[in-house]
Amino acid sequence: MTEHKTGPQQQRPSRPASARRKSRWRWFVLMIPVLLVSGFVISKRSAEATDASGKPGTFEARKDNLTITVVESGHVKAQQSTDVICEVEGSGMEIVSIVPEGSVITLEDVEGGKIICELNSSNLQDNLNQEQVVFSTAKASYTEAQEGLLIQKKQNESDLAEAELAVQFGLMDLRKHLGEAVAGKLVEDVDRDPNAPIDVTALLTLLEDPSSEGGAAKQKLKELEDAIVLAKAKLTQADQELTSSKKLRDANYAPEIEVQQKELTVQSYKIQSEQASDTLDLYRRYDFPKETRKFLSDYREAQRELERTHARNRSRLAQAQAKLESARASYELHEARVAKLQRQISGCIMRAPSPGIAIYGTSDDWRQRREDPIEIGDMVHKGQKILTIPNSGLMGVELAVHESSVDKVKVGQQAKVTVEAFPDQAFPGRVSSVAPLPDPQQGWLDPGVKVYTTHVIIDGSHDFIKPGMSAKVEILVEELHDTMIVPVQVVANRDGKKVCYVYSVGGPESHVVETGAFNDVFVQILSGLEVGEEVLLSPPKLLSTSPSDKTNGAGK
Repeated sequence: MTEHKTGPQQQRPSRPASARRKSRWRWFVLMIPVLLVSGFVISKRSAEATDASGKPGTFEARKDNLTITVVESGHVKAQQSTDVICEVEGSGMEIVSIVPEGSVITLEDVEGGKIICELNSSNLQDNLNQEQVVFSTAKASYTEAQEGLLIQKKQNESDLAEAELAVQFGLMDLRKHLGEAVAGKLVEDVDRDPNAPIDVTALLTLLEDPSSEGGAAKQKLKELEDAIVLAKAKLTQADQELTSSKKLRDANYAPEIEVQQKELTVQSYKIQSEQASDTLDLYRRYDFPKETRKFLSDYREAQRELERTHARNRSRLAQAQAKLESARASYELHEARVAKLQRQISGCIMRAPSPGIAIYGTSDDWRQRREDPIEIGDMVHKGQKILTIPNSGLMGVELAVHESSVDKVKVGQQAKVTVEAFPDQAFPGRVSSVAPLPDPQQGWLDPGVKVYTTHVIIDGSHDFIKPGMSAKVEILVEELHDTMIVPVQVVANRDGKKVCYVYSVGGPESHVVETGAFNDVFVQILSGLEVGEEVLLSPPKLLSTSPSDKTNGAGK
């Protein structure tokens, strides 16, 4: 029984239980040859024994019950257990408190969240405080980037609407100047060949067509043409009045000054007519092409600005999204770090996961032997088992079955378990598993020995049975009723056949027999003998049989 100190350090037993069990097993292996030799001598002496008349020792073949069992030793082990594992990452975590080994964890402890182990989390708490400061900054940057993206989207919408409006206004100004049809024709020509010069003459021809739709340019042309017509009409009228005045003057009906006034009027209208023609010519040659090119240029520039606006919007939106993604990545990174540190700190406090008995794991400190149990002050690492809490309500025995018997052992077979601590009490059980492959070789065992790990569950709940106790298991392989049996030593191998020698006055008679199941004492005879026949306990010319010979002779 392990003793525990009340302080932070606990006393250890002078010798670990595993070492004591290993020592007993070595002693048992060393004693096997001695036991075999002793058995051989006893068997030989009994075989050579004779009665007072000199008759050799015999056995009368009989029908009886034959129980076939496999007996092995092992140790008690919980069939269900809960491991308390260190989940904290890092170079090592110091154990600051742990329940004493062997402590009973009750259901009330589990429901109440009893702390069974605690690790030093001071460094983790410092890291968490620093990371939370960085996380707050990252969160603010992330929020700012989110708002920035929304602002940029709204700004892009405004810039795009303004640019689209400028294109619409440019086209409207061009249509107002030339008329919708002529403006459409001009835009179509320019779209087809942006570098082609504007054909002003063709445009004027279209504008002067009476069927064409009017625009500001056509109205201007009409006004200038009307001014010429009006000036010419006034000039004609002035010429007529001048001619009439001259005739009246010549007839002495009108004074000379009236004629002179009429001449001035004619001269004035002539000048007006010439000016109107010049104005129309100047407009057709200069003002109209200039205004047309300006309106067309404004429209084309508005279209180009719309394209630039689309490009700027895409670029600014991409920048805002990239900033947001960067801020989000930083935010999520630090958020994950904070959450991880919180989980790590939470993992430093380990609470009772299930009822049972607390069993220490082994130390992982390079300065100590690995089989030493952990203690307060030890450093543990992620994945290291700190405690095991076996379920005392479901116990079993782990044993190693020799390869010569493993084919007889099947899952579900009944078994009888005797615990070394309670030798007078047998516990019923059943085989729960048989390893499909042999165990790895142990360095100090015979390398030719193959054993298979087998588990036997003990029926019922026995609180006094503790994990690690030594136990012997007798597995019931088969139970034959009313079958013929003889001792295993009477069957010999002769020329590849199994033979029994039946006693007679004239000398032993050999009977070829067919054997069946067997145990350490008796073997089943399927054919070759009759009930009541006496078989020699020691076959002729075979005064001794080794354990391997018995097996070979009795096996089917």
